[in-house]
Amino acid sequence: MTTEQLTERPARSRPGARSGWRLAVGLVLLSVIPLTAGTLRLIQLAGGPAVLPDDPRFEAFPVALVMHIVGSAAFALAGALQFVPRFRRRHPAWHRRSGRVLVAAGLLVVASALCLTLFYDPQAGTGRVLFGFRLVVAPAMAGCLVLGFAAIRRRDIRSHRAWMIRAYALGLGAGTQVFTEGFGEAIFGPGVLAGDLAKGVAWILNIAVAEWAIRHPVRRRPVRRPAVAGRAASGALS
Repeated sequence: MTTEQLTERPARSRPGARSGWRLAVGLVLLSVIPLTAGTLRLIQLAGGPAVLPDDPRFEAFPVALVMHIVGSAAFALAGALQFVPRFRRRHPAWHRRSGRVLVAAGLLVVASALCLTLFYDPQAGTGRVLFGFRLVVAPAMAGCLVLGFAAIRRRDIRSHRAWMIRAYALGLGAGTQVFTEGFGEAIFGPGVLAGDLAKGVAWILNIAVAEWAIRHPVRRRPVRRPAVAGRAASGALS
């Protein structure tokens, strides 16, 4: 066996090589409950069985709600695959196209969220604190998306990555709220203020995790050739 054949041999899977897929699956699972609820709501609005309790705010066919559910599903699912480095490197064209879809879906989520917040009656059991959180989070998410898109246009990969991670973290707030609301109600009991704060804490947790991920990127480990391959190479050259 020659040295060229040894160097051309594909590297075997290394520890952590599939961590990107595990992260993507975890992000999809985090979105399952809100996406399932949104799908059931769409089926109900289309005349299907009333699985969820009726919401008097949406007696007519609410365009903003449909836009929000569809946009959130596209944003969550397309965004999860962006966290798989090997998939991005092998399919750069897909990464670019899905990135544009991700930005468009994210802006659709922001616009519909603002419409639902400003032009619809507040959801039962929510108060002014959550109203304030939503007025901050939605523009912040839009700003992250715009800055991320502008960064990739000027080939600033590092800034692009950071802004898109922040946008995705804010967009996945509903998934984290399932847990923060559950823990919040168990500890503090039901209540408008407690519920609003629990929802707000979800966004704060997500953005904190995002900032940690931005500052501690996962680095690929160098491929180490086995000692046997090294000895074989030396024999081939001798």
